Amino acid sequence: MLRIAVPNKGSLAESAAAVLREAGYRQRNDERDLVLFDPENDVEFYYLRPRDIAIYVGSGELEAGITGRDLLIDSGAMAHETLSLDFGKSTFRFAAASDRDWKVTDLQGKRIATAYPGLVKNFLDKMSITATVVRLDGAVESSVRLGVADAIADVVSTGNTLRQAGLKAFGDPILASEAVVISRQASVIAPGLDILIRRLQGVVIARQYVLLDYDAPNEVIEKACAITPGLESPTISPLQKKGWVAVRAMVLRKDTNRLMDELWALGARGILVTDIHACRL
Repeated sequence: MLRIAVPNKGSLAESAAAVLREAGYRQRNDERDLVLFDPENDVEFYYLRPRDIAIYVGSGELEAGITGRDLLIDSGAMAHETLSLDFGKSTFRFAAASDRDWKVTDLQGKRIATAYPGLVKNFLDKMSITATVVRLDGAVESSVRLGVADAIADVVSTGNTLRQAGLKAFGDPILASEAVVISRQASVIAPGLDILIRRLQGVVIARQYVLLDYDAPNEVIEKACAITPGLESPTISPLQKKGWVAVRAMVLRKDTNRLMDELWALGARGILVTDIHACRL
């Protein structure tokens, strides 16, 4: 049986459950449930604090889990990233009082408040910066105003929380984080783990891509296929209308409207977009 850790709360919990459902796995209906058995797939899900998931997976108690890349690195656990899931994206950055311009080198000898001490210490060591890391469990933005720290290191999404606290981010991002599937470091892949990865990868790709169908005259087909090359190559079928073909290709969802405009200007007609619910590539 494959045992998988899933976030029990927080920003990743709902999206993690959704991607697992789309991949064909049962998920809990009651948030108070701590364990759920999916007999059809021979999988048991454990709902844990996102910060603890890497520890359980790295210790070998569980075979896989979904957590944040930042939490995985901060934990120092013997687990590794197996698949990025393309949600829960954020950056991890330093921030300090907005009344002066800061550089990362200015952190030398300063106090840095963070909920991710392992991640910050690793970064400071690489930069040969000596500073005091103050561990806080949350609301690190208040630490500068309250005199606990000179700067902070935290997850930044929009930056609104920093501005409200009179802080501004500086330096390049320490880390770009998102939700990831992690597994323990072992030479033998756990039974069912490869199926889980293929299913989740299929969902991630299906969310990123759509099918684009259109009709085009033969004389522009080479240019049209250059616009929509597909993953390997587009599918081209002759139409009853002489001199015309039907084309089908996978394209990135974010590019859909631009590609439709380009195809229309080229002379393509009957342009249709269809969602992909699952795939194996």
